[in-house]
Amino acid sequence: MSGEASSADLQARVDALEAENAELRSSPAVSGASPRRSRAVLAVVLILLGVLLAPVAVVAGWAKWTLTDTDRFVATYAPLSSSPEVQAYVVDQVMAAVDAQVDLGGLTQQLVDGLIALGTGPRATAALQTLQGTATDGLRSLIRDGVTEFVASDQFDDAWAESLRIGHSQLIATLSNDPGAVATISDDGSLGIPLGPIVERVKAGLVERGITVAGRIPPVDRTIVLVQSDQLPTVQLAYGVTIAVGTWLPWLALALLVGGVLVANRRPRALLWAAGGFAFAMALLAITFAVGRITLLTAVPASLLPGSVTGLFYDTATDGMRSTAVAAAVLGLAVVAVGWLAGPFRTPTRLRDVYATGVGRLRGTVDERGLGTGQVGGWVHRHRSLIFGLIAVVAGIVVMATKPLTVSVVGWSAFWVAIAVVVVTLVERPDAVPSATASGPVDSDQVPH
Repeated sequence: MSGEASSADLQARVDALEAENAELRSSPAVSGASPRRSRAVLAVVLILLGVLLAPVAVVAGWAKWTLTDTDRFVATYAPLSSSPEVQAYVVDQVMAAVDAQVDLGGLTQQLVDGLIALGTGPRATAALQTLQGTATDGLRSLIRDGVTEFVASDQFDDAWAESLRIGHSQLIATLSNDPGAVATISDDGSLGIPLGPIVERVKAGLVERGITVAGRIPPVDRTIVLVQSDQLPTVQLAYGVTIAVGTWLPWLALALLVGGVLVANRRPRALLWAAGGFAFAMALLAITFAVGRITLLTAVPASLLPGSVTGLFYDTATDGMRSTAVAAAVLGLAVVAVGWLAGPFRTPTRLRDVYATGVGRLRGTVDERGLGTGQVGGWVHRHRSLIFGLIAVVAGIVVMATKPLTVSVVGWSAFWVAIAVVVVTLVERPDAVPSATASGPVDSDQVPH
């Protein structure tokens, strides 16, 4: 009997524990724990993806906006024609092309032989033969002076822009697998700007100056090599990816960051983490560009492209992206500051109380002097959330639509947003103020501050 009693007692305890567990599982605290945990995990994943995609979005978006458009590409690189480093390099490359295509020594030899054949005496013949080397150097110097003068002229700017346009158009056609394209990526992976148009302009200028021997310079098929790498042909894949994702990837990264903040259980903290992570990613991207410059200068031999020219081309290509990364990092820090000031944290809450007290006193002073905003202030107060939202949307559109994004744009946008917020807080009036004023005098203790 005692064994049966013990079994019955044990079964009763088990049933009681199962009922208690069922009650706990059905309680709101336990049932709500899993959804909260799921939202927290989802928020972390979304914010992390947005932070990781942000640098890629900047590079892809900038590349599609600038480097894949011939007009913008020419506008970006055309100013380099005024650079002394580029001008000196072009002169050297044009002279190298002329020396490779025209035997100046042979031309001088033909001229001397022609004079000797006219019947010069022994002394004259010896003098002509002695001066042959000097004449060759003089002819080369004359051509170089003509090239240098042309490169320093406004005509070179047009020739440089024309070469850029031809090279970029051919490059885009090649990357797009256009069967009619003239490939600008050679078998060794080199990419450059054709010198043909520049040499033709130089040749025409020399002929006009009376240096008729320049007319014997044949068409030059030579390229100023900008980059050389065995992996450069894979740029076709990068070009295709840029075209495919360059437009919508920045918006996707932004959507992921915003979505992560919206689904988070603690949105103020999520906003700080998202904005802080975004700022860190942008700062890291700016540092990457600096490291990339050092790496490129080390990898490209001076015999292929002088270091000063390599750095100049790299800076021109990445300056917009680098400035955008820095500006975006500043924007992220600005959002962190705004999120902290507007968040439910102890210190910013005290700061807001101090600000609200000061604004309330200022409103009271203005109202006592008959300069209150009346019904307009009441309407602004009732719709303050909508107004603040519109201010944020307008500021976001300005920042997202500005290319290139600069620190000054971010700074001025933040300044005008702050001004707009202050104006709204000064203009708004709680609904109780107009109604109380309309019914009679208002006790000073009832006026909200």
